[in-house]
Amino acid sequence: MFTRTTAYILLAALAVACALWALPHWLSTRESARPMLQAVQLFDQPRELPPFSLQQSDHTPLVRDELKGHWTLVFLGFTHCPDECPTTLAQLAQAQKQWQVLPEPTRPRVLFVSVDPERDTPDAVGEYAHGFHRDTLAATADGSTLEAFARSLSLVFMKVSAPDGAPADQYTVDHSAALAVLDPQARMAGVIQAPLDPKAIASDLVTLTRASAQ
Repeated sequence: MFTRTTAYILLAALAVACALWALPHWLSTRESARPMLQAVQLFDQPRELPPFSLQQSDHTPLVRDELKGHWTLVFLGFTHCPDECPTTLAQLAQAQKQWQVLPEPTRPRVLFVSVDPERDTPDAVGEYAHGFHRDTLAATADGSTLEAFARSLSLVFMKVSAPDGAPADQYTVDHSAALAVLDPQARMAGVIQAPLDPKAIASDLVTLTRASAQ
């Protein structure tokens, strides 16, 4: 005869069996719900960013909420950068031209942040970035603000002194080559690692933008 305890055990075993049967289907459904991407590496869970305030090239503050509503690629660099920065901004400009077909209210953005506040004024940062693409957001800030902002994006930068015998202002700045990917809620959602593929980046951002609109 079945006792009440036996019945409970059977019901529990049945529930576990049903869960194990459903788990692969749930995982495959969850995986299929994620867009297929080529360049963007999305995190399992986006990460909230702490508040920040950068100074844009038009001298207005750039705060976290202003980045909402768009997917945004953040690149750290500086205007005296000899090769990596101009190459990256030129590649991003190619991607920007390709996603130009998207409506402006949801179109992805590129944010270039100078981590060389000693030499890069907001005006200089804007002139530099806009020389690659007019839609690029350009900003900088004081050293401590930039350090906190970079750290929140898991990016790094470090001033490197000028070589012996060179003028002191001929220093350089080592910085991350990766791009931080912010979602339309202005959360850290992923990363793009170098080397960059403009076509793949554009395709991914179009896919993400259209998926967010659904």
